[in-house]
Amino acid sequence: MKKIPKFSSVTEEQEFWSKADSTEYLDWKEAKSLVLPKLKPSTKKISLRLPESMIEELKLLANKRDVPYQSLLKIYLSEKISQELHS
Repeated sequence: MKKIPKFSSVTEEQEFWSKADSTEYLDWKEAKSLVLPKLKPSTKKISLRLPESMIEELKLLANKRDVPYQSLLKIYLSEKISQELHS
């Protein structure tokens, strides 16, 4: 196994791991599963143009569930992505 280098910043470490093959540095057979319940996924703001009628329908559906329409949109996207990846 190669020795993991010392990093001077998080950015430097991210850059290293984005290009390095981790199997050369870590024995993944000894890895243990870990749950991080308070870890929030990073998000990125995007601009998305939708027909006004679609937004209004989404707001109606969201109102029935008592959630913000943006949250409902994220739920729908997540469900569809999961469905597509597992088919």
